[in-house]
Amino acid sequence: MNRRELLRLIGVAGASLATPLPSWAGLEHGNADEGLLTASIEQHGAHNAQLWRLYDTAQVKASMLPLVQNQLGVLTSRVAQARTVKAGRQLSGFLADLLQLAGEISFDANHYTDAAHCYNLAATASKEAGHYDMWACSLIRHSFIPLYDRQFANALPMLQAATCLAERGDSQLPTRQWASTVTAQVHAGLGDLASCQRALDHAETVRDLPAPTHTMGWLRFAGSRLAEERGTCLVELHQYVQAETSLTEALHLGSSGRRTGSINTDLAMIGARLRDADRVTTYAGQAISAARQTKSGYVAKKLAGLQPHLDPLLGNRAVRQLGEQITHLSTTITTT
Repeated sequence: MNRRELLRLIGVAGASLATPLPSWAGLEHGNADEGLLTASIEQHGAHNAQLWRLYDTAQVKASMLPLVQNQLGVLTSRVAQARTVKAGRQLSGFLADLLQLAGEISFDANHYTDAAHCYNLAATASKEAGHYDMWACSLIRHSFIPLYDRQFANALPMLQAATCLAERGDSQLPTRQWASTVTAQVHAGLGDLASCQRALDHAETVRDLPAPTHTMGWLRFAGSRLAEERGTCLVELHQYVQAETSLTEALHLGSSGRRTGSINTDLAMIGARLRDADRVTTYAGQAISAARQTKSGYVAKKLAGLQPHLDPLLGNRAVRQLGEQITHLSTTITTT
């Protein structure tokens, strides 16, 4: 990953957002001479959508970074050229969208500092655009950084802010429900079963939204994600029977390579805590294969979190070999 170039682009984009042209002030209408016609502006949204589709199908997420960086450069220059409030807001929204994608790529590689820069600036750009749902999603994504570092209390304020913003957004979008699922994970990490269950119950209301709910782009959450999210929470809360039921259902629903790796790691965690070596070797082996195929630092880090729980089973040769493979992953896949 060309991290230096990404950080340079983030700095330029931040400067563009922080110093809007004086011509923005009070201008609500433009003309053909402003240099940014509505049709050309909308093309950036279509380009962003295509990048998200490519990201969704890319086995190795980091392979998308050059394309995303190129479009970031284009959008940053367009924001600086905006001559009306309307154009500035539209372009800020597209910039916020793309910055979230850049953050996703960095997060998957465990470059958490880079991801945080992307999400912070995405929130600023969303605010400039007046787009509450996108703003909320920037904060939700940012909350994953302390969440996956197991700093659960630090994630909660961002999720509370995201929930408040989502309440001001489009009630037909699943932003509030996504915020609830991530909030449920935080409560699970804090050992608060009742609060976790309430958050999960609210997330279930995504099924009441008119179809189709968003499964692509900056907001990707639908009812199909609920089994996986519930299972992850239940593993954290040591509710292993219910967790296995939910996670097995999630596997049968089908997922990306990265999510399949995550689900299998959770199932391996259940095996480790129940001291079931066969279960550990089956599911952890599949998670390791997924990590190798996707080169996902996210899956590798989750497997590293499993490793200490393998200690009681190290008398089993297959489990020892798994531990060695996880250690090797941490040195071959980029981590923080």
